[in-house]
Order: sequence, then C-alpha cells, then structure tokens
Amino acid sequence: MTANDSNRFSTYTTASAGSGSDSKNGDAKKDLWSSMLDSVASGKRLPEKNIIMLGGTVDSQREFFESLSATEVRRTLDRQASRLPPVANSFALGYTYYDVLDADQEDTLARISLYTLTSPSPAFASLLQPLLTPQSIPNTLIVVLLDWSQPWKWMRQLREWILLLRTVIISLSNECTGTMEEVMVSWRDRGRGGGTNLDGTTAVPGADPDVSLPLGPGEWEDALGLPLCVVCQNAEKMEYLEKTQGWKEEEFDVVLQFMRTILLRHGASLIYTTPSTPSQLPSLIHSSLGIHSLLKKHPLKHNVIDRDKIVVPPNWDSWGKIRVLREGFDVEMASSGWSIDLSQSLEDPHTNGVEDGDDVLSNGDDAYRQEPEGSTVGLYEAAVQDPTMDALHRAGRNTHSTKLEVDTTETQIFLGQQLKVLEAYRQKHEAMLREEARSRNGNKNSHEEYYNGLNPEPKVLEHIGPVQFNMGGIQVDADDMVQRLKDRQTYDSNPPSPGEGREDAPEMDTENLQAFFHGLMNRRGGSGN
Repeated sequence: MTANDSNRFSTYTTASAGSGSDSKNGDAKKDLWSSMLDSVASGKRLPEKNIIMLGGTVDSQREFFESLSATEVRRTLDRQASRLPPVANSFALGYTYYDVLDADQEDTLARISLYTLTSPSPAFASLLQPLLTPQSIPNTLIVVLLDWSQPWKWMRQLREWILLLRTVIISLSNECTGTMEEVMVSWRDRGRGGGTNLDGTTAVPGADPDVSLPLGPGEWEDALGLPLCVVCQNAEKMEYLEKTQGWKEEEFDVVLQFMRTILLRHGASLIYTTPSTPSQLPSLIHSSLGIHSLLKKHPLKHNVIDRDKIVVPPNWDSWGKIRVLREGFDVEMASSGWSIDLSQSLEDPHTNGVEDGDDVLSNGDDAYRQEPEGSTVGLYEAAVQDPTMDALHRAGRNTHSTKLEVDTTETQIFLGQQLKVLEAYRQKHEAMLREEARSRNGNKNSHEEYYNGLNPEPKVLEHIGPVQFNMGGIQVDADDMVQRLKDRQTYDSNPPSPGEGREDAPEMDTENLQAFFHGLMNRRGGSGN
C-alpha cells in the first residue's frame, strides 16, 4: 500500500515538474502547508486567563460568575452554544470557565478559567499551589469576595485570605518567585509616568515611557506577587443597615477608609456591586487580566462619591485622597497596624486560632482571639462593631466558651410559671372591678332614682336644666314645686308651738303630689319647654 502510494506520487510529480526536482518540490510544498496550518492554529488559539476566586458562598460565587459571563454569551439560535457552562463549586476547590467576546459578540478575545474556594483553611493551600506556574502567573488574577451583610468581618476575612496566599507563595519554586517579581514591577509601573493605564490607555501622553512616578507612603508595601481585586457584593444592604442598625454616612466612610488603606499596601483594586445592576465589574476584571476590546474601548473610571457604586482602580489611590473622605481617620495607624496582622499565623476558620486559656471575644457562633495592640483588625472591629455581639464580651469579659450559652427552662415548668402570673393578673383585675362597683353604688342618692326604679348617673342629672310644665296656661317649675312640697312636709312634721299663732289650714296629701311631679320630670317624651 505504501509502495503504490509512493509510485503514484512519483508519477504525479514527474509529469508536472520533472524527475530531477521531485524531492525538493515535495519538501517545499510540505513546509508551505505546515507553516500555513500552524499560523491558522495559532490564530485560533485563545489566550488563557485565570481567576482564583476566594471567599463568599456557593451562591455568591455563582452570582459573581454570572455577572461577568452574562453579557458574554453569544446571541445565536443554537441553545447549546449560548448556554453557560456549569459551575462546580460545592466541594473545596471549584472550577468553571467562560469566553470573553468582543463588542460585536462575534470574536472571542480570551477564555477565562475560574477556580473557587470558600474557606481559608490552611489545609487548602496545597490545592492552590498547582495553579501558580511560571506560565500561568502573568495571566492570573486574585479576587476576594466580601458581603455587605456582615461588613464588620471584612478586615478579619481579608487577613485570613492574604495569609493563606502568603503560605502558598512561600512554597513556590524560585522560578515562580522570579516571575512574580516581574509581574509586580509591571503592575507598579501601570498608570505612572509614561506607562499605560489598566484599560490600555496612555497614562501621561508625551511622557518618557522609561520614567515612572515615585511611590507614595503606604503604597505597594506588601506586594503579593499577583494582582488583587476585592469585590464587596450586595451593596443594596447598606439601606438595611441604616434602617435596622442606625448606620449613618460616618460608618460607611470609615469602612471605606479602612479598606482603601489596606488595599493600597497591596496595590489592589476595590469595587462595590449590586445584583441585577450594571457596574464596572466586567471592565475592571478583564482589564486586570489584560483583555481589551478591539472594537470598543471601555474606559475605567474611579468612583468614591456614590457609596453603593465605589470603584477604586489600582495605582489610583493615595493617603491624601483617603483623608479627604472624612476627617479624623488615622491612616498612618491603620496602615502600620496591618503589618502586625500579617505577622500572625494563619488561623483555622472553624476555631479562629483560639486555644484553651486564650482570651477571646464571643461573636455568635465564632470565638475571636483578642488582637495585639495596634492591630488594624482590632481597630476596625472597634470602629465597626458587630450588633449581635454581647455587650459584656465586647467589653472584654473573659470566657473559655466558643459559643454564646443560653440557659433554657423545660416547657412544662415554663408554662406553669406563666399560669401563676396570669392567675395573679386575673385576681387583680377582678378586685379592681369590685372596687369600682362599690364606689359607684356609694355615690347614688335615693332622691335621684327614677320613678320606675332606674338610677341614672348623677353626673347626667347635673347637666339637666329646670323642667317646666304648662298647667292651665301657667308655667310651673317642677323643681321649685317639689322643693315647696318638701318644705311644707317638713313644716307639717314639725308644727310650731301654740304661742306662735299658726293658722289653720287644710291638710294636703304632699306625698302623692311629690310623686306626681317626679313622674312628670322623669317621664319620657314629656312636654317640657
């Protein structure tokens, strides 16, 4: 089979080019086709970029991924082509990927692989180490996810992740360490002097590209060797903190000042995001990875005014800009205290490094070890306090428990105690009703009773004016008539002595007359005027 093929090829080449140049022409054609295929293959090969996403939960990591990839899905009729790849982040180190499309949604600029980790446990350091190689380091970005539901934990969480990264970086080879130094030098020069900004634009037009501006105080003092971006998710919960926790602008400014001061030491960027709200997150992440659109520029703009849309690009911030946000913030102390925090050992997130005999502060289900003097974590948690922390433990009460203990009573005992309380309230209420009844009965007057036995309220009778009747064309005052009858009855019961000269007069039935006038006064629908 091989001989026939070679004879066939030999006959073809002999007929076309002659027998003297068979081998030369064949080699030339082979080299031509190989070079063309290699060029096409290299043109179709996608730039590989990596994101190591740390922190958050399984759901918040998925939201971050969707916020980056939702706009990158190609709009086609093929449902399989437009479907997002699955996210595998339920156990330890997760993974997913997506393609970054150009503005016309036709050309693919790069493929980004996302590696996710939710717990900063020292045991997971070995999972991150294989991801950092001399080839992958220049194309890798570290992203730390924080959440506005618990901003008082941010400084402690950020310290744990950076200590974990330092543990991984120390274990890398010398070749990886050298590559990281080159990457950090390149990042420090971005946006300074004649270098290029993060979005690919020229920092200072006309400046010498070999000259860069000097670093300011607190800048790039703790370079990690990899670019870092901190994403604070769910910024809409700021309103919840205002309504339920009484937060004001001062608290939000203090949080931002601490974060900007710490991230300035690492040359990192900061952004606040809100679900379902457009933001500069895709532009910041893709620019940090060196991915730029060929058709449309996406300029990255800083924003430190809109509190829920904060964007702080790398190499933009400074101590002066941080101080302007709010007076009274000690930026030097916050920056220097971060060195104390990074000198500590990495804590296990389940115990937070707490051992028996250590002084701790209880915080719900966590136990925090007391921070050393000058620690930025300690300063931050004193300024941004956890509202769920018990006041006694916050003041520094010693305890050896890792949980907030609550003593409970058995159900039947509790119900029995409540029954006694309810019975006491019932008896008190009944005694009060009896006392009010006796008080009302004691104020009744016999001469104000109704003729039919009813007893109207005395206060009502006080507001009733004089009752008059028309008797034979003469207006008679019933009250005056009753009073006269009473006086006459009194006079008859106490007759004068014989010497007083009482005139003889016929006896009158005063009781019937009095009853008659009482009936007129109390009768309903009387014709009184």
